[in-house]
Amino acid sequence: MPLPPASGTGLYYAKAAKSIRLIRQGCTNRPFFHIAVTHRRRLNSQPVIEQLGSYDPVPNIYNEKLVALNLERIKYWLGKGAHVTTPVAEILGLAGFFPIHPRTYMTAWRNRQAEFERLAKEAEASENAQTSS
Repeated sequence: MPLPPASGTGLYYAKAAKSIRLIRQGCTNRPFFHIAVTHRRRLNSQPVIEQLGSYDPVPNIYNEKLVALNLERIKYWLGKGAHVTTPVAEILGLAGFFPIHPRTYMTAWRNRQAEFERLAKEAEASENAQTSS
């Protein structure tokens, strides 16, 4: 008779659900993320199973956010039944690996609306400056 998973045999973790998620690294005001496979109910003491890529959210001098992905290993883990968190799904959607995530469309829409409002305020301010002078 096998031991129950709670006895610490490790059998539970071998069959437990896996998740592809972002693991935050870096300093206080300089975040950096590793895209990694972990256990779905990850405890802080649980190690990462495998690192699949990295994501640097701070734009560089060319205004680019750098992403590195190992797509073959991502396909492998998805085939094994690993779940993907929403932030990773957004990154994979922008990379063309998944369909574009709906949150990405909403963020783009909000950014366009904010830009239109900013341009309207600038136009109104320049119009007021011309009429007052």
